[in-house]
Amino acid sequence: MPEITRDEVAHLATLARIDLDDAELDHLAPQLSVILESVASISGVAGDDVPPTSHPVPLTNVFREDVVRPSLTPEQALSGAPASEQQRFAVPRILGDEQ
Repeated sequence: MPEITRDEVAHLATLARIDLDDAELDHLAPQLSVILESVASISGVAGDDVPPTSHPVPLTNVFREDVVRPSLTPEQALSGAPASEQQRFAVPRILGDEQ
């Protein structure tokens, strides 16, 4: 049975930038273990003759012809932006140097 520890949940929460308190970590670890166990049981059922799929029914994309149409100029698109830089929207940095 795959198990996920409280420390692993805390590590995943840190990577996802989710602030979890001790009670939430204790509550989520067993739930995530159940999910991992369910995935493992499904993986065990599928034999080598069953190809991996993302959908139960075949999907096809509907393509349209790529037609050039009039659009905004960079100046028009950036006219309402609070800040811009080199014809781009300037946004606050959300990731630090740890990445």
